[in-house]
Amino acid sequence: MTQPDMLSGEWVEKGVLTRIPAHWRSPLAYVAVLWLALIAATAREWGEMLHQWWNIDTYNHILLIPAVVIWLVWLRKDELVELTPRAWLPGLGVLVLALAVWLGGRVAGINLFAHIGAVGALQAALLTLLGPRAIAVLLLPVGMMCFLVPFGDEIIPFLQMITADISIYLTRLSGVPAGIEGIYIYTPVGLFIVAEECSGVKFLVAMITLGILVAFSSFTSWKRRAIFLAACVIVPIIANGIRAWGTIYIAQFAGVEFAEGFDHIFYGWIFFAIVVAMILGGAWRYFERDVEEAGYTVADTRGWNWLNRAESKEAGNAAVALIGGLALTLIIAITAIYAGEPVG
Repeated sequence: MTQPDMLSGEWVEKGVLTRIPAHWRSPLAYVAVLWLALIAATAREWGEMLHQWWNIDTYNHILLIPAVVIWLVWLRKDELVELTPRAWLPGLGVLVLALAVWLGGRVAGINLFAHIGAVGALQAALLTLLGPRAIAVLLLPVGMMCFLVPFGDEIIPFLQMITADISIYLTRLSGVPAGIEGIYIYTPVGLFIVAEECSGVKFLVAMITLGILVAFSSFTSWKRRAIFLAACVIVPIIANGIRAWGTIYIAQFAGVEFAEGFDHIFYGWIFFAIVVAMILGGAWRYFERDVEEAGYTVADTRGWNWLNRAESKEAGNAAVALIGGLALTLIIAITAIYAGEPVG
């Protein structure tokens, strides 16, 4: 039995590459090269983000985002077959902006900005090498890449105060005498503190991520999207206040230790699973399309005159775009080296 000849093309016909349309192979190879260069240049930021995804409970859900992005791209495969990627040189300007945000965040020691720039650079590379029409068809999966950036720590103090306010209101409403000073709640059985891990930021961030996915995959109306996203923010905040109150209330009769154990077991998993089910169940009847139908079709984009003009006037050679992207990455990476360590 003879082996397939790679040079004659027989390997491509019999191998896994047959699953990738021929007109997509070179553009995807260019994307892979530029992505590797960008990830190498921003390796410190990707290492920081990976550490947060894996080791910090608030961000564990981000480990699922790459799979979600791949799944969303897979749903658009039939549309993508009809589309020929065209490099878009103005995308290099977006790449410069993303790398500038990364560099500024790194030099200033603002990790959030550095992480946004690192992820944004990958998105800009897609725009540059595949073109705006391809990004329009892939808008949801490319947009979901934004959630690779760990965020939420900035709002923890605010959430702590909101949780404390809700829980003290419900505690007094339920007949338990209580006092409050900031995030400290006093009751007859002891002092309760709305700590950072009790702020509800973990559930809120995960719910916002899920909310964006559902809003833009299952709804077409902007009004319904806005209402659903508002529910994904407001309901988890209120639910976390109820959780905190429940712990305080149970402690009055069963003891603090029992209440804390009950909180971690029931409220930590079952309660919030019920909340998610309630939000999705309440919205289910109002869904306007199946997930498989989410996003713009190639036919939709052909009717966009602004996109037709931009593509016809500004399309460039893919090799030139790749070389430009690699050059920009190298220049700004060298700048980052000479800029020194972050000041923060």
